[in-house]
Amino acid sequence: MITPMIRLGVLGGGQLAQMLTQAAISLGIDMTIFERSADSPAGRLTRREIIGAWSDEAALEAFATQCDLATLENEFVDAAFVQWLERRGLPVYPTSATLAIVQDKLLQKQCLEVAGLPAPRYCEVATPDVVHAAAERCGWPLLLKARRDGYDGYGNATLHTPDDIPAAWARLATNNRQLMAESFVPFAKELAVMVVRGHDGETRTYPVVETVQRNHICHIVRAPAPIAESIATRAQTLAHRAVQAIDGIGIFGIEFFLLADGTLLVNEVAPRPHNSGHYSIEGCVTSQFENHLRAVLNWPLGPTDLRTPAVVMINVLGQRNGEARGDGLDEALAVPGAHLHIYGKRQVRVGRKMGHVTALGHTLEESEALAQRAADLIRL
Repeated sequence: MITPMIRLGVLGGGQLAQMLTQAAISLGIDMTIFERSADSPAGRLTRREIIGAWSDEAALEAFATQCDLATLENEFVDAAFVQWLERRGLPVYPTSATLAIVQDKLLQKQCLEVAGLPAPRYCEVATPDVVHAAAERCGWPLLLKARRDGYDGYGNATLHTPDDIPAAWARLATNNRQLMAESFVPFAKELAVMVVRGHDGETRTYPVVETVQRNHICHIVRAPAPIAESIATRAQTLAHRAVQAIDGIGIFGIEFFLLADGTLLVNEVAPRPHNSGHYSIEGCVTSQFENHLRAVLNWPLGPTDLRTPAVVMINVLGQRNGEARGDGLDEALAVPGAHLHIYGKRQVRVGRKMGHVTALGHTLEESEALAQRAADLIRL
C-alpha cells in the first residue's frame, strides 16, 4: 500500500526554514513555505510556496489547503494568525498558546517566574517615567527592551543613566510598541541549550553550549561549553523545565546567563530551531532540525549525543551592504574538515547572518581553529 507523503507547512522562509526543509527532504516530507516575499532561501527548495502577508486570510487559506500540519520558523508570526489556522482545522506546533507566551518577552518572563525558574529582574514600563522607577528596583545600567519582534540586539537599548532614557524610548516605542525593563546582568558566560519535546511529553536535551556574542550577534558556539559538569546538568534541568512551563512541542532554544558565582539565569526562550543549535547538523547524532520534525510529526525522537568530543560553529556575517557574492568559497572548501553552510540570501548587510561553518575535533581549540580558518576565507 502506498502511504501518501506527509505535507508540512512552515511559516517563514529564511535560513531556519531552509535547513528544516533540507532535513525534511531526507525524511520524505513534502514542504510548503509561507513567506511574505518571494525568492526566500527555503522557498527555492520546494515547488509549494505561498507568498503574502501572514494576516491575509486568503493566503492563510491557500497555505492550509496544502498542509497536513504546520510549524514555525520564527516567533514573529502573530499568535492570532496561528490560532486562525488551528480553528480552521490545521494543527500547528508549537501551538498558538505556546507562541503567545513566548513571543511577548514580558509574558515569557512572567511564565518562567510562575514556574520558579531563575531569571533577571524585570518590569513592565508604559511611560519613560516608569523607566526611572524600574531603575530604582533593578539598578543601573538597565536594559530597555521591546516586548516583541526583537532579535540580534534589534529592539534593545542599554541605559547607563537617566539621560539615556528619552532617546532610547523614542527609538524603541515607535508605533505604540510595548516595552519592558530588565536588569543588566554582569555574566561570566552566555550559555544555551536546545530541548526537543514530543506530543507525549518525551523530552531530550542537547549538550550545553557556550555562545560568544559581539554587538548582540552570535559569532561562536562551542559544544560542549567549557564549564563544570554540575553547572551543565543544572542548565539542562532548567531548560527542560522551561519547555514544560510553556507546554512546548518541537525544538526550543533556551539561553542562559552564567554568573561568576555559578548562578544560572534564564535569559530567553526561542520556540524554534536556534542559531546555537546549528552545530548539531554535523555535530550530533540527530540534528536539531530533524528532531524538530520528529517532534511535531509525533515520531520517535532521535539521540542528541555529540559525535566527537568537541564541536565549534562560527557564523559567517555580512561585512558590507549590497548584493551577496560567493568570494572565497573555493578556498574555504579546501580546508579539510570544515563544513560550510551558505544560506543563499541575495542581499548582504553588515552583521547579517549569511551562513555558518562547523568543525569537529578532539578539543574545542582544535575545532575552533579549523572553523575560524575556513570562515575567515569566505567573503560574501
